[in-house]
Amino acid sequence: MATDKKDIRALTKDQLRDFFVSQGDKAFRGNQVYEWLWQKSAHTFEDMTNVSKETRQMLEDHFVINHIKVDTMQRSSDGTVKNAVRLHDGLIVESVLIPTKTRTTACVSSQVGCSLDCRFCATARLKRMRNLNPDEIYDQVVAIDNESKLYFNRPLSNIVFMGMGEPLMNYNNVIKAIDKITSPEGLGMSPKRITVSTSGVPKIIKKMADDDVKFNLAVSLHSAIDEVRTSIMPFNETFPLQDLKESLEYWYAKTKRKISYEYVVWKGINDSQKDIDAFVAFCKHVPCKVNIIEYNPIDDGEFQQASHDALENYISALEKNRIVVNVRRSRGKDIDAACGQLANKS
Repeated sequence: MATDKKDIRALTKDQLRDFFVSQGDKAFRGNQVYEWLWQKSAHTFEDMTNVSKETRQMLEDHFVINHIKVDTMQRSSDGTVKNAVRLHDGLIVESVLIPTKTRTTACVSSQVGCSLDCRFCATARLKRMRNLNPDEIYDQVVAIDNESKLYFNRPLSNIVFMGMGEPLMNYNNVIKAIDKITSPEGLGMSPKRITVSTSGVPKIIKKMADDDVKFNLAVSLHSAIDEVRTSIMPFNETFPLQDLKESLEYWYAKTKRKISYEYVVWKGINDSQKDIDAFVAFCKHVPCKVNIIEYNPIDDGEFQQASHDALENYISALEKNRIVVNVRRSRGKDIDAACGQLANKS
């Protein structure tokens, strides 16, 4: 239902305090409400039990809490959980809980649809409808934290921005969400347990370095040859590898933190020795580690997982050059929750 009321979570704590003073109340009331909104993740004003009924009604008259709703939840045979998250305007995004023996990781979305056009990704087939607000990103994490405690008896340990959307195309809201997630007044998570994955927006990578962010950076690379990368990730024409390389060198010079490269190897696309040599050379520019990711088909058959031998050739070349490499097996494939599959059945 359309409303002219302001979403209360768009207000800072100081703005909340000022609002209460303007209503003839004490400023500390703003602190109480702020705690309910963020630390306690209240869905309604009625949840705020240490606030008077009159004050709750006054808040109801002025504001809304545009909280997300987990519309449907699917559980995979391997324990992975996928949430279809309904936003206040009826749009849907997806987020995923990935459990292992030692950790639970939230894979969260940053946009409805995606700004980019990677040909191997289901999400890219949806037009970008809008950016997510900071509270909508935050709510995904809270929902998965609750599921982690419920199903695995432990709190969420890690967050990756690898869901729907390109995080750096929604940079300001992603940063505000991470600030809330890491704040003692929010979820209090360490930024070292958060990874933002980008397809590579050089200008924003440099801005992150200048902003002295404390989270980790991953780059979805998939080819270190411009023509090949442009054929599968057309935006590479706008943000070519040379610009990306310079931005990553800038990041490392400023932060002294390694970069992770996410890399899928496809049959007949990037599985030749020439592709391997180019990737190894690219990896040498900046200290890094490599995650080779199993490909998850999106039904049209154009992209196919490379052979075991091709993967082994990549691994051998990287290890020979003392580059740390891990092969990441996909989780949640039976519920379309794996990398590249989000929104596949939407």
